[in-house]
Amino acid sequence: MPGNARPDGGSSAPLDGTRTSRPFWAITRHADVMEIERQPDLFRNAPRPILVPDAMERRQAARGTNFRTLVSMDGAEHRQVRAIGTDWFGPGAMGRMETRVTKLARRYVDRMLEFDGECDFVTDIAVHYPLDVILSLLGLPKTDFPRLLSLAKELLGNADQEISRGRGEEDFIAVQQDLLTYFNELTAARRATPTADLASAIANAGFDGAYLSEFDAASYYVLIATAGHDTTSATIAGGLQALIENPQQLRQLQDDLTLLPAAIDEMVRWVTPIKCFLRTATEDYVLRGTTIRKGDSLLLSYPSANRDEDVFEEPFRFDIRRTPNRHLAFGFGVHYCLGAALAKMEARVFLAELLPRLDSVELAGKAELSASNFIGGLKHLPIRYKLRPIG
Repeated sequence: MPGNARPDGGSSAPLDGTRTSRPFWAITRHADVMEIERQPDLFRNAPRPILVPDAMERRQAARGTNFRTLVSMDGAEHRQVRAIGTDWFGPGAMGRMETRVTKLARRYVDRMLEFDGECDFVTDIAVHYPLDVILSLLGLPKTDFPRLLSLAKELLGNADQEISRGRGEEDFIAVQQDLLTYFNELTAARRATPTADLASAIANAGFDGAYLSEFDAASYYVLIATAGHDTTSATIAGGLQALIENPQQLRQLQDDLTLLPAAIDEMVRWVTPIKCFLRTATEDYVLRGTTIRKGDSLLLSYPSANRDEDVFEEPFRFDIRRTPNRHLAFGFGVHYCLGAALAKMEARVFLAELLPRLDSVELAGKAELSASNFIGGLKHLPIRYKLRPIG
């Protein structure tokens, strides 16, 4: 519930259901999250960018098994490493990619015809389409699709018994190791034979005359292949559920597809796939009259900030015409999501393909959310529908 910053012991959705995280301040107001995001030198991502159980955090730090992605970097290092992918997610790249993304969107909408009017939209469609886009961007073969889909789900769904490989810490580390092995092989292949794809750009990026380490290159791939996939699939599935539950808005959108950009922003706000990030104070700081001490952790709660009644009129109402929509689902400032433009383009293109062909749609069972305190959304969305073939 939105409120002033407060200390919280914090349930961390631990792997075995019993461990908890180290204490943190819960930052739940939109203005407070913005205030912290605007000051990256005062509130650093390192050394604790995401919420994990205390004991696991300590052991992973000792083993060096945590991936070093952009979300764990600060300052000059963050700017330098982020720049590797900047052009691949810029306006020019999005324009070049849209034709390919449109073909993939049409293919997955056509795939809905194969299910005879009833499917689990998450497991049958939503998790496949954005990963296909990411594989295309990285230049990875279609044959690797099942392996990467499984590993991505196991990495980010480690707190969900249905999705995780196992409930123990060793199971989670095994998933990380499998990803590391796969991407180390990719790095070696792209350094030996560079190609015109993002995987080659990452593998052959260098600073001060040296490549990224294999571990840092693998971490970059993991960020692109997992976070870029799960956030988009969560938005598309959660957005469709919101339209089903608000049929008048569904009809408005079908009648006027120019509303899609605003509707996509509302879906992103509504779902907020990234639930939180942590920051660490580098010095004492007063926030809303409360003193945050140097070294304290702060949890930025994006779902709460995106329901703040001081910013959003009727925040618990889904509204495809909501303007302005100052949601923080992609973060803000120097750590604004690298792939935000791609995620929104994928969702827009998919719905532009689906909605004109959709005669009817309804829930065919219970929608289920995944258990997650980091990235997550629906894990099941059974739907019943009538879909027209092209032509």
